[in-house]
Amino acid sequence: MKEYKWATLGYGVIANELAQALAANGRKLYAVANRTHEKAVAFAERYGIEKVYDQIDDVFDDDEVDIIYISTPHNTHISYLRKALRAGKHVLCEKSITLNAEELTEAVQLAQQHHVILAEAMTIYHMPIYRQLRARMDAGDFGELRLLQMNFGSYKPYDMANRFFNRSLAGGALLDIGVYALSFVRWFMSSAPDQIVSQVKYAPTGVDEQASLLLKNKEEEMATVILSLHAKQPKRGTVSFDKAYIELFDYPRGEEAVITYTEDGRKEVLRAGATAQALAYEVADMEAAVSGQENRMHLDYTVDVMQMMTAVRKDWGMTYPEEE
Repeated sequence: MKEYKWATLGYGVIANELAQALAANGRKLYAVANRTHEKAVAFAERYGIEKVYDQIDDVFDDDEVDIIYISTPHNTHISYLRKALRAGKHVLCEKSITLNAEELTEAVQLAQQHHVILAEAMTIYHMPIYRQLRARMDAGDFGELRLLQMNFGSYKPYDMANRFFNRSLAGGALLDIGVYALSFVRWFMSSAPDQIVSQVKYAPTGVDEQASLLLKNKEEEMATVILSLHAKQPKRGTVSFDKAYIELFDYPRGEEAVITYTEDGRKEVLRAGATAQALAYEVADMEAAVSGQENRMHLDYTVDVMQMMTAVRKDWGMTYPEEE
């Protein structure tokens, strides 16, 4: 398979993980683009990156670039997606891929028009532990799916200028951590939920600090999701079937699950993959999709999750400046 040239748009935590994932396989990022040139230069020096652009938009005109990883704040994603996709670049974009379903529909159409791969960097879809569980679920090992419980809580200090609480940076629990919880739900559910009810607690800035969601699909599989940016919760997801229930730990990446069988209480520990290799799995799947081998990027699930989040925010009446 061709060795693709990656460029990162942004230089933050995820960009560092991407550079490290490539380096672990004896490769280097080809280029870095960032609004602050000096910071891009420092990032390039750290990882031996060949190309640093004088202007951030120059990355879209570089014929050498095959795949762009967008890791800027998510309220900037659609503007960069438009430029990248129109330039014929394949794009792996950090979550949340866009602010809302309308923006994502536009991006999907652009990708189709320009015959390129568009995907959200949702680690759940690429970790071996989730794939093995889904395969066994589809084989009927656990019986019929009934319930999912997904809690995701982190503790962020009350700094209202921080991006987590900043409305101008599209802050809030739903887009920042809810996207993981709903992607977990969608991974196991037979179809996207078509019934959603929710509650929200706002931060002083007007973004969602805390939320609870109840979901049900046409198969009558149900899920609960509890989110918070100011209350830590265990990193555990539970998937309950009529013959067993599964607990996944160190969510969302994770490498271990405990399966408890209903009939006799027997426990099975399943281990697969390595949390530290999360970005490497995403890179491999993205390159396989770009090469035409197999597309396991699950853009259809990304669309479902974004539609859910958009519907919930519409129910709340909560918008961001870009949507007004």
